[in-house]
Amino acid sequence: MSRSPARVFAALNAVRPPDEASPVLGKAVVVGGSVAGLLAARVLSDHAESVVVIDRDDLHATGVRPGVPQGTQLHALLPGGLHQLELLFPGFRAQAVARGAVEAPPAARRNYLDGRLKVVVPDDDDSLAGSRPLLEGLIRQRVLALPNVKTVTARATGLVIDGAVTTGVRCETGGGPGVERGDLVVDAMGRSSRLSEWLEQAGWERPVTRRMPVHLNYATAVFRRTGTDPDPAVVLALHSPGSAVDVAGAAYFAVEDGRWMAMMAGYGADRPGRTAEDFVRRLCEQFPPEFGEVAGNEMLGDVRTYGHADSRRREFHALTRLPAGLVAVGDAVASFNPVYGQGMTAAALHAACLSVYLRSGADLDAPARRFFALQKVVVDAAWSMSTSADLALPHVDGPYPRGYRFSRWVSRQIVAATVTDVAIARRFNEVVSMREHPRSLATPGVILGALRANRRAR
Repeated sequence: MSRSPARVFAALNAVRPPDEASPVLGKAVVVGGSVAGLLAARVLSDHAESVVVIDRDDLHATGVRPGVPQGTQLHALLPGGLHQLELLFPGFRAQAVARGAVEAPPAARRNYLDGRLKVVVPDDDDSLAGSRPLLEGLIRQRVLALPNVKTVTARATGLVIDGAVTTGVRCETGGGPGVERGDLVVDAMGRSSRLSEWLEQAGWERPVTRRMPVHLNYATAVFRRTGTDPDPAVVLALHSPGSAVDVAGAAYFAVEDGRWMAMMAGYGADRPGRTAEDFVRRLCEQFPPEFGEVAGNEMLGDVRTYGHADSRRREFHALTRLPAGLVAVGDAVASFNPVYGQGMTAAALHAACLSVYLRSGADLDAPARRFFALQKVVVDAAWSMSTSADLALPHVDGPYPRGYRFSRWVSRQIVAATVTDVAIARRFNEVVSMREHPRSLATPGVILGALRANRRAR
């Protein structure tokens, strides 16, 4: 790839759907109705005569999908992801707000680091707070309303590969086994994707899987909102690795139906919030006062817990042998520590990669190397942000990349400066929200600015 990763990343953030559909293939098959799969289907609708989405769940049903066990947990839609959704689905923000999602401009958000309130960046992009079922449900509704997209409720069981070209997906429905043929197959089966096994079983190369054990435990509870609750719609409070507090962080969002959704996270043996009493006590005692105000309201339902063993990435870009007509998106390629809220935004950028690939004169009779090269830029960016932070956790023991000590020192300086310096916080937020590449932080100007800000703060 001739352009730098930062330039490629910026270009992907600016990708817009074509003004008119321009089919380059007859039929596309998407395996998995996840957010990543739905966004891939949206892009494919501009480039395929028909798109079929296969999922074990009935995608026309509402509420939390059985195939999303973490669907009841707090999810963040980063400003970069909201930007992408608005491009793919014009009017998405307004439609989500009409259904109860809460807009959160900079003044309605608070961020704490080790109990210190960070500065507000007044010209930051707005956030959108809503539950995963609301946001995913709206995406699903918009995609399934497209005239050339249909769904099949089935369990995918394998690939059909003719010669060196993927030509379909084997699946099991209520009526028995069958095959869904297509000119392009997209794996969107999530972390538990079986594509690696299917490739190996068919005599192809299996991608290397890299893992970063994090052993995250998190819990989410829902509270009723009242007229006397705190003003901020979105509040995040993090504790630095190695701090005396055994909770890594907490957050709460205002969501639809007059509710607060609050989350706490811990690592290793720390499992905060397994009971309602423990959840409320910790929010009140270990976090800023507004957390206690939210926790003082009526809890609606039970505390829901979830465990995340590791971050992982499957390196499809490095395969030397790969059948044509096959790509993978979303958590099927890379899933990250959910504390950083990268999942939906990364999936949207994967969809942008697919759009660029299909518009670049893609040869569907050849392996999709151009697509995986583009996607690698997105995965590398998200992976470097999340794993560099995870490597600082006391219970994580490498592998440490070359130069980690220095890069970690620089990262600590920049993060500390975001508490007091608006300019550093602005640049940091652009990177964290996946609007800019992480390399934009590794410049002499940013580093020197962070050092000066920290001296002033001391």
